[in-house]
Amino acid sequence: MIGVTQSASRSKYLQLNEEHPLYAYLYILPFLLFFSTFVLYPLWRGLYTSFTQYDIMHPPEFVGLKNYRRLIVEDGLFVTCLRNTLFFMLMNVPLAITIPLILAELLNAPIFGRGFFRSSFAFPIMIAVSATGIIWGWLLHPVFGILNRYLRLVGLPGQMWLSESDHAMPAIVLVSLWWGLGWNTILYLAGRQEIPVYLYEAARLDGANTWQLFRYITIPGLMTTTLYVTVMTIIASSQVFGQIYVMTAGGPGDATRTISMFIYNNGFLYFKMGYASAAAWLLFLVISVFVVIQFRMLRSRIIF
Repeated sequence: MIGVTQSASRSKYLQLNEEHPLYAYLYILPFLLFFSTFVLYPLWRGLYTSFTQYDIMHPPEFVGLKNYRRLIVEDGLFVTCLRNTLFFMLMNVPLAITIPLILAELLNAPIFGRGFFRSSFAFPIMIAVSATGIIWGWLLHPVFGILNRYLRLVGLPGQMWLSESDHAMPAIVLVSLWWGLGWNTILYLAGRQEIPVYLYEAARLDGANTWQLFRYITIPGLMTTTLYVTVMTIIASSQVFGQIYVMTAGGPGDATRTISMFIYNNGFLYFKMGYASAAAWLLFLVISVFVVIQFRMLRSRIIF
């Protein structure tokens, strides 16, 4: 009898604990520990380091806003890197949104070999960025590159794609588009297949043509996907590093040197960790501004 009473009390105790609001936190406690250790603490540590002079060999010395003031007012190289980063974003982001949207619409049509074309466009995203940079470095070689060879075959002069300031950044944009186009195409294709078919059927009965279907049904129906693709493309474009590091190392001169390369050089080559952290947080602010603008522009246009 006593054992039954104790068992009932234990069950009641466990039931009360399961209904307690704090009980749910036991399930997410492992994630909270992981998130705090590997995300929140590094963020806080990086923010604190940005206000210090720190070279790894000596303890951090607090210098206040000196790093930020030096970056914005005194460091001309940082301003150049910021300008190059913005230039890359303005070139890459519109193309990385528009071209996959068109490709997704074409690949959604019942064409012959559709599976092959879908795989072909998705294939480059499986290649490492370092390998991509090496491959395109060969293709864009001024003497042995296949691109210049085709230009000469049609009577056009070859170009110094990676050795001239006017051509280097557009060449990097070309490589970045080739490498990342497939992922955005997959996202748009998935979003395109979620649009109800009856909307297109009803519009066709009303006499809508292909362009009107695309403009008034497809584009509004993909607005949620467009918002996600735009935000992620902005973030990726502002952090471009791998293909530039492999192909040009920031050259010629500083024509392709971006903020990510500026952070890498100061942090891991010159061991100016505080200075590099300040640059990283300024990059974070730049990304945040563009992301907020896109949210305000596109969120109100989402209809379903």
